[in-house]
Amino acid sequence: TSVYSMIKINNSLSVSYNVLLVGICVAGIVLLSSCGTTRNYVYLKNIQKDTTINGLVNKDFESKIQPGDQLSIVATSLSPQEDEQFNKAAAVSVSSAMSGFTVYPDGTILLHRLGKITAAGLTRRELQAKIQKDLAAFMKEPIVNIGYLNHKVIVIGAVGKSAVLPMPEEQMNIFDVLVNSGDVNPEGMKDRVMVIREEGNTKKVRHLNLEDKAIFTDPWYYLQPNDIVYVKTDYQKAERAEKRSRTQSTIAMATASASFLLIIFDRIFR
Repeated sequence: TSVYSMIKINNSLSVSYNVLLVGICVAGIVLLSSCGTTRNYVYLKNIQKDTTINGLVNKDFESKIQPGDQLSIVATSLSPQEDEQFNKAAAVSVSSAMSGFTVYPDGTILLHRLGKITAAGLTRRELQAKIQKDLAAFMKEPIVNIGYLNHKVIVIGAVGKSAVLPMPEEQMNIFDVLVNSGDVNPEGMKDRVMVIREEGNTKKVRHLNLEDKAIFTDPWYYLQPNDIVYVKTDYQKAERAEKRSRTQSTIAMATASASFLLIIFDRIFR
């Protein structure tokens, strides 16, 4: 009878340990999953279905060339030797690291065959047409392509990687810039993206809401050369996420430790 009673007690203890073990595991899972979520920032969240957005920003802005600009100027024609001579001159016009033509303080650039010509105050398209016309005396059917080498956009803040992005064209839209910098981090505030723009002796600051479809009609949707984009961090969200991570780690460790101890006790007293 005493042996039977001992077996019965051990079986009861084993069942109790198993039940307790399962209870701790379930409790740990519940606690891990019940940690509250925080505000999620979502692009264009007020577009819920197929739609048409009117009044888009005109993307045909053309900036004027200024003294100090560095231009990539490449000519191609049906005169290969002349092409080579013209394009080779660009290799030493700026520096060994950047091939191009510098716009001098007086607004001119120095080109092979053409000498000094005025570039400041013209758009890329206007300068391109002028150079093509002047090169026609030396090349057969010349085609000229011009790009900016020193125009850039700076991206900082809560993004995948802070970056200085080249801007060879007149402008880039805000989404292009963010994608090329690794996109906005989870704690980045998509509804408060700051753009800083220098105009003359002043700096203008504007906040863009990328959660709102109205961004497509905002005049600052297209960034301009030397703009600075700063994505603000939601520090409360970041702190809550860090605290939640620490809590989850603590619960996981406690659950694992308790489970391990119960297994040991179960083996000893079985």
